[in-house]
Amino acid sequence: MAKFVKEYYGKILIPMLTPFREDGSVDYEKAAALAEFIINQKKGDSLVLAGSTGEFYAMRFDERVRLFETIKERVGNRIPIIPGVGAASTIETIQLAKKAEEIGFETVMIVAPYYTKPNQEELYRHFMQVATSVPVNILLYNIPIYTGVNIEPATLCRLAKQPNIVGIKEEAELNPKQITAFLNATPEEFVVYNGDDTMILEAYAQGGEKRIGGVVSGSSHIIGHLIRSMIEDFLAGKVQAAAEQQRKIYPFLKCLSQNNRTNGAPLLKEALRLYGFDAGYPRAPLIQGSPEEIENIRIAMVAVGVLKAG
Repeated sequence: MAKFVKEYYGKILIPMLTPFREDGSVDYEKAAALAEFIINQKKGDSLVLAGSTGEFYAMRFDERVRLFETIKERVGNRIPIIPGVGAASTIETIQLAKKAEEIGFETVMIVAPYYTKPNQEELYRHFMQVATSVPVNILLYNIPIYTGVNIEPATLCRLAKQPNIVGIKEEAELNPKQITAFLNATPEEFVVYNGDDTMILEAYAQGGEKRIGGVVSGSSHIIGHLIRSMIEDFLAGKVQAAAEQQRKIYPFLKCLSQNNRTNGAPLLKEALRLYGFDAGYPRAPLIQGSPEEIENIRIAMVAVGVLKAG
């Protein structure tokens, strides 16, 4: 297991969409083509497979493994890849992590167990069992809006003592100040990634470039170049320019969750289709965008400058 180096993974980690066919089956060839598209467009620095944006919760174990194998084989070492191996049970999480390690991945991302709403001691033991069972670097993934449970700073403090638990992706919108609590609870080498595209500058303001690894950004399938320039401006001290850019992209970001859609994957697929790449369908229970939603997305994309009017 190689040492985790945040600079290797870069500042923009794209949680890649998983293309499904209309019948619900995984379109692995289209997934490989999407990975190629992201690389060629230079939108991000790394890929995260089978995350929330990738609809992992709707995929079988074997489908996730095949996705990992397909993208690894197609992409090789042209871009760093982090597979998402989280599951509702500890045993399945360990099994997926072992498969990822066998395929050749050095770092995995693990979401907190969902549905069971474990308490903090149960969370701690879950992550520790995985970390001590598989020789890979682990990025924890905290998204209470989906899992129903928050990884508390005190629990993260305990977990960060495990050498191969190297960082956390924090979905910051519901509790933006928790990033500071996480930073204060962990050693200097522990990395925090922001998981909310609307909170990128706020995260850097709390941790700076040294402690904030970057953003895990679904919208970067399309606007990664804008997010990169925004981050670069902010870190260079051009705060006003960065703030203006964040305000500019905000309507597009919010458009992906219109009509109370908690998961923006279906509308991100619609946006990507407008942008020129067909990323397939969402898998039920998620549904495609309506004509009205798609028109709202088109208007937002024109406004942000990634689509021509008309």
